[in-house]
Amino acid sequence: MGAMYIERPTYKRDKPSPETRPLLQRLHWVHVILLSTTPFIALYGILTTAISLKTLAWGVIYYAFAGLGITAGYHRLWSHTAYSATYPLQVFLALAGSAAVQGSIFWWSRDHRVHHRYTDTTMDPYDALQGFWHCHIGWMLVKKDRRRLGYADTSDLKTNPLIRWQHKYYPLLVLTFGVLLPMSVPGLLWGDWRGGFFYATVLRMVLLHHATFCVNSLAHTIGRHTYDDVQTAKDSWITAIVTMGEGYHNFHHQFPNDYRNAIRFYQYDPTKWFIRVMSTLGLAYDLKTFPANEIEKGFIQMRMRELEAKHSKLTFGTPVNKLPVYTEQEFLEHVKNYKKQWMVIEGFIYDVKPFINDHPGGKALILGGIGKDMTEAFNGGVYQHHNSARNLMNTSLRIGVLQRI
Repeated sequence: MGAMYIERPTYKRDKPSPETRPLLQRLHWVHVILLSTTPFIALYGILTTAISLKTLAWGVIYYAFAGLGITAGYHRLWSHTAYSATYPLQVFLALAGSAAVQGSIFWWSRDHRVHHRYTDTTMDPYDALQGFWHCHIGWMLVKKDRRRLGYADTSDLKTNPLIRWQHKYYPLLVLTFGVLLPMSVPGLLWGDWRGGFFYATVLRMVLLHHATFCVNSLAHTIGRHTYDDVQTAKDSWITAIVTMGEGYHNFHHQFPNDYRNAIRFYQYDPTKWFIRVMSTLGLAYDLKTFPANEIEKGFIQMRMRELEAKHSKLTFGTPVNKLPVYTEQEFLEHVKNYKKQWMVIEGFIYDVKPFINDHPGGKALILGGIGKDMTEAFNGGVYQHHNSARNLMNTSLRIGVLQRI
């Protein structure tokens, strides 16, 4: 079994140097204002504006559009290059990502690459070990000192013309695709300007913000360590539903360049399905997958580790090498002279006195074996005993080893 395990690395968590800048100087006011006011604006809209089915449907559609810009675009395409996309698809995802109002492709992908390289360390921009609040939203409310964070190569992002264009015109793209377009469609087509603003624009933005933030917080808090337990990333179907399929985060941290986040047929990952559809249409290609053998190997190793932890908590009786050894003469003397209710099975001596009244075969059968070798009867001569019987006997009835001459 030992050959199945890999050596566990030891991680040293550095203590961050004290932050000397006053809090007011460190606050990222654009983020503070955006992330603190939009929820209240959305709440005001909900309380004062009736929602039409058309506006609701449009809001859901636009939510999915902007969400795919993050999950299929910012995350899987540009942060991890898990697949390749044709130029039209890249433009679609760049505009969709702008509609999510979560920063430019370059900004988002740079921090995400640093996060993967330095997960759960002080050099991680959204270090989960600093608490749920910090990795969910707190890290965005202050200006980051890049010297205190880790480094990740972004040369491919810096030289990509589309990413450079989106980064340069990001404020204009946010205004167009994050505000004007989602508000104008309900306003122009069916006269619902208020619904378009409060529901399709602001509420949709807030919900998508916190759904994405959950990948940094919830995905590192709840769920299961399916493939490795060195890092905090976990797999959870709850997080998957909230994040459009990004909830199988333990898998993702182990195999980040796999275009899938969920690999089981029953696991929810609409982003994976979108990429597959785009591949079928010829708009996506070179979909990367990690070797199935290595994925299954990690899965089995973790299950064995879990089983070993459970195994260590069970009682299996006195180890064989610590049992007293009796000669045949000593065994018989204890039975005859000291009225011990012992019997021999497969070279071990068992004191069956505590089990006489509970023996499924009846008292007479077990009493008839006192002082005898009952190996043949135990192994099918009378009854073929199961593993449960052996476990019970070895735990509570086995008291010695018979030494045969």
